[in-house]
Amino acid sequence: MKSIIFQTASKYLLPLLLLFSVFILLRGHYLPGGGFVGGLMAAIAFILYSFAFGLKETKSIVKLNPRYLMPVGLAVSILAAVSPWLVNLPVMTGLWYDEPLKLIGMVGSSLFFDIGVYLVVIGSTLTIMFSISETI
Repeated sequence: MKSIIFQTASKYLLPLLLLFSVFILLRGHYLPGGGFVGGLMAAIAFILYSFAFGLKETKSIVKLNPRYLMPVGLAVSILAAVSPWLVNLPVMTGLWYDEPLKLIGMVGSSLFFDIGVYLVVIGSTLTIMFSISETI
């Protein structure tokens, strides 16, 4: 039996947890956090929602097969890691934009690397959890 309290809470928690996961992602290249922790937070938000409403309802919200996020995130991370090599710097050297952006701060290649990791973690975690939920 599904709890009306749990369903109501998960409706409000999903956008809050997703927003918090983006905050953790953006703060990661300054302080602890980053793509891995932010990706886990986003995946947990969708898993919590699927516990409340079921797998079918959650898949209708996600709209994109999470399996496709993994190669996209891996490509973004690889491009961010190799981009310094294109300007004759060692691989994984941080390239930074000169001016900080509002709400984000300093933008550099480490942010794009973290975004790639974020997408890989969301894609792999949701793929595993959706696969397990389908077999039960």
